[in-house]
Amino acid sequence: MKKFMDENFLLETETAQELFHNHAAKMPIIDYHCHLIPEMVANDHKFKSITELWLGGDHYKWRAMRTNGVNEKYCTGNDTDDWQKFEKWAETVPYTFRNPLYHWTHLELKTAFGIEKQLSPKTAREIYDECNEKLQQPEFSARGLMRHYHVECVCTTDDPIDDLRYHKQTRESGFEIKMIPAWRPDKAMNIEKPDYADYVRKLAEVSGLEINSFAAMVDALQKRHDFFAENGCKLSDHGIEEFYDEPYTDSQIETIFEKALRGQQLSALEIRQYKHAFLRVCAEMDHAADWTQQYHYGAIRDNNTLMYNKLGADTGFDSIGEFNTARSMSHFLNELNMEGRLTRTILYCLNPCANEVIATMLGNFQDGSCPGKIQFGSGWWFNDQLDGMTKQMNALSVLGLLSRFVGMLTDSRSFLSYPRHEYFRRLLCNLLGNDVEKGLLPNDSEALARMVEDISYNNARNYFKFY
Repeated sequence: MKKFMDENFLLETETAQELFHNHAAKMPIIDYHCHLIPEMVANDHKFKSITELWLGGDHYKWRAMRTNGVNEKYCTGNDTDDWQKFEKWAETVPYTFRNPLYHWTHLELKTAFGIEKQLSPKTAREIYDECNEKLQQPEFSARGLMRHYHVECVCTTDDPIDDLRYHKQTRESGFEIKMIPAWRPDKAMNIEKPDYADYVRKLAEVSGLEINSFAAMVDALQKRHDFFAENGCKLSDHGIEEFYDEPYTDSQIETIFEKALRGQQLSALEIRQYKHAFLRVCAEMDHAADWTQQYHYGAIRDNNTLMYNKLGADTGFDSIGEFNTARSMSHFLNELNMEGRLTRTILYCLNPCANEVIATMLGNFQDGSCPGKIQFGSGWWFNDQLDGMTKQMNALSVLGLLSRFVGMLTDSRSFLSYPRHEYFRRLLCNLLGNDVEKGLLPNDSEALARMVEDISYNNARNYFKFY
């Protein structure tokens, strides 16, 4: 019987073990999509407890706790203390067998704090006290944890109206790890939201432009896009339920925009036309600035608006739904490509039944301008686990070039989430090691090592042009 989470965790062959320990493990981390709070990096935040560091803002853990029957006050409540919240999490952990949370929890305890005990009600107090004691040490601050995990660069997720003051503060402080903003204009796109007109007013104030038309809106966005570029931004990100393919005219978009500013009800068609136009404009800006654009699609968000943290869920598209989405995606990308305005693009999907669709779509728009110009993003959100990441890599391997993959990201708010890169790298090495042992790949140590190091780090470094 193999020991739980030993040094060869997830590594089933000698080849996999050699690839991970001698090649993958040593590579720095480029975390090109995360939700860290920039202020915490700028001020080198000191965490008052493991509860703040571990449970604050972590909707994965809250979701598991609620499912385990834990009252909301122990998740997001203000009338319970840190120990009470941690104790409820410790009670939940033994029930997370075969959920990725069990692996993540113990990888984080082991790699950050050197704790190899399993978290449970029996060990909760001991682990809580040990973690809190270590958190008083300087190396366990926000920046200290980033150094500990050999992070080289992180890209936060930032709204166009953000002033990026904390990115500037971090840069001017001399902190050796890059913190780069990433443009996330979802609030400017979501014209159906009741607070849309209020958001447009804020954008007008920040940009210093009057916004009374869609054309003026585009001017304001371009001004903010330029500001982000001046502050080191190299990539954008869009959270969309699906791709949009509805034909529109400029006059139609102007009418739709004016109706939204007046608070008038929009039809489903008008909303889709607007989002199509909006995404086109953003894609053109990204191409002109030589940015990478990312599309996270397939999540139905804000399902339970009573919850403090609004969680998303898999859309559950059937085969027809995925076909229609793929067709819209193809048309959207093709419009840009035909005009010479398709920049480097990463596609993430929440529905694993679309893996082969996405992996096939990549090849339609590769143009030889750079390796892997159109990327299939790593397993995202609920696919960010052993099965989901393995399926994504298998689909990419069969229908594209896994060797040109830009690899893993945390997509997390936590400074303890960097072991997800280790988890991914172990799975990658295991995948390749198994193929070698089965005779499906040659035992070419030099080629395999290069592939592992490229996917772990080198491909991302070259692709995003951060340096």
